[in-house]
Amino acid sequence: MQKNYDFNLEKRLRDLSADLHKRFTDTVFSMQFILSNYKLLFPEYTDHTELHSLNVIDFCNKITGEQIDKMNADEIYCLLVACYFHDTGMGISRKDFEEFSKEIDFGDYFQTHDSTNAKRIIRDFHNEFSGRFIAKYADFFDIPSQEHLKAIIQISRGHRKADLTDTAAYPIALKVPNGNTITLPYLASVIRLSDEIDITAARNSHLLSEIPEMVSDMQMMEYRKHDAVKDLIVEKEQFTVVYSIDSPEVEAALFSLFSKMQKTLDECRAATNGKTKYCITQKEIVGKKI
Repeated sequence: MQKNYDFNLEKRLRDLSADLHKRFTDTVFSMQFILSNYKLLFPEYTDHTELHSLNVIDFCNKITGEQIDKMNADEIYCLLVACYFHDTGMGISRKDFEEFSKEIDFGDYFQTHDSTNAKRIIRDFHNEFSGRFIAKYADFFDIPSQEHLKAIIQISRGHRKADLTDTAAYPIALKVPNGNTITLPYLASVIRLSDEIDITAARNSHLLSEIPEMVSDMQMMEYRKHDAVKDLIVEKEQFTVVYSIDSPEVEAALFSLFSKMQKTLDECRAATNGKTKYCITQKEIVGKKI
């Protein structure tokens, strides 16, 4: 299915700030080479390249909707850059993995997980590794201030797991040097939702269909689950998942995915609605079988 992008956020940024728009486009050019590194560790996984970033941006456009008129240039810039940075942790080097692991709070994770399984650790904490990657290599991307850098890191980290209601980590009004404020809970909620709903068949790795014997049964079920999703439509009050199934097992897996997506949506609404000047208008995940 041919996808049409409207690029409203990028156009709005260009109109509001030529400087920030230039910084963003320079970042896009650099990131297209970095994002593909995830394939070195996870060749069988769903797409995490710049194509995924484009999809996330497209969903950000749809979720923000008319609220784009409230957003200032700094908010748009940080959100767009975070869309390209949020999965950098999936392709870090062994050296960076060892360095960043010393800084990340893994909680009680290793009580139930193998501490030598670097691949699993990176997958489960890739948002935290992304945050460390951004902080370490920030100078390469011409980020305008430390405040912008903090915002980009937190928005990127917030695409999964992070508590978006923690106002110490996600202040409602982070002030940047020009006097503008960045609404971190809202922007992190938008990117979390946008990442969560990028689940269509187009993200599937060709490896699983071409060399199925190389992947586990669990990975193959993930492939079949995503392959069943033909479209995801963002409407004002709901997300509609259009799907076609070939077995009860796949349908059960999809219903489990819908429940997970609804939980994420509820968390994002709780972090944003009534607490910031913004609102997540979508209320539910709806499946549409074809």
